[in-house]
Amino acid sequence: MSTPYDIVIIGGGPAGLSAACSIVRQTHSVLILDSGKYRNEDSYIHTLPTWDHRKAGEFRAAARKDLERYGVQAVTYENAEVATAEKLDDDLFRLTDADGKTWEGRKLILASGVVDVMPDIEGFHCLYCHGWEERDVESSGVLAEGDCGSVVVALHVARQALRLSKETTMYTLGNEKLATDIAAAIGATAAPRMKVDARAISKLVKAPERAEVTIHFDDGTMKTEGYMVHKPKTILRGDLAHQLGLELTPQGMEIIFRQVVIALTAQGTIKVNPPFNQTSVKGVFSAGDAANPMQTVTQAMFSGTACGGGAPLQLQAEAYGQKALF
Repeated sequence: MSTPYDIVIIGGGPAGLSAACSIVRQTHSVLILDSGKYRNEDSYIHTLPTWDHRKAGEFRAAARKDLERYGVQAVTYENAEVATAEKLDDDLFRLTDADGKTWEGRKLILASGVVDVMPDIEGFHCLYCHGWEERDVESSGVLAEGDCGSVVVALHVARQALRLSKETTMYTLGNEKLATDIAAAIGATAAPRMKVDARAISKLVKAPERAEVTIHFDDGTMKTEGYMVHKPKTILRGDLAHQLGLELTPQGMEIIFRQVVIALTAQGTIKVNPPFNQTSVKGVFSAGDAANPMQTVTQAMFSGTACGGGAPLQLQAEAYGQKALF
């Protein structure tokens, strides 16, 4: 077994790469283990200064290029999907991939992200909305199911959709009670532009124009929307958090929206402690979508930088037998 790395990062997306950028500048050795599976694989990045409406893959490549200047002894990058993670003692973690290859590190940062759980509707692949690029359409649709399957969230998404379309319809996929509750909450001001449809949907078909989607209902009728909006539930990518015994938040967004209890993730995110995002297990940090229900690139970079600051501080204090800041 080779000498352990100071810090091992699992995940090569914005969170993991941002953590690495902070770590190498403190002259710690870092290993990035990247499965090559990304939630935003085929999409564009927005709301990130200097990188607005540019491909996510190009961002990752540019970030890796930036890290190269620190040298191969500072940063090691490997394409590997970690299958198991174990804490050997207070100062050492071991990671193993499906082929049995192992790596060891003194600190661990989980930045492996989440996986979307798509609705069970024929034709549904990845109906993420391009937002501003699809503005000024006549009508849009909101799938009021999954994370959007409550009155509060459905109306929240519908209000955003109305910034980009003249009217919007919330589809409850056969849930009559939810449709009734949403209709009662719309109010007179929004009623001309917000509608509710409780019919069950059999399939979705991509229409030929722009982001248009044709909805096929169980009753045999069809309707085409300028675009569809949906926020699917998510689960953590892989089983590493459970293997390490990390505490999870019971309901992803309950922590943020304390006035309204909303379960926005299927199993919660990894519970972390600010400001450095250490988990419930000492020496394990987490960043990005896995550690925050507000799943954006900028949030991922911020939390990655926090981990990239905290893990080295802990290492440095331990090297001198002193107490760290946290």
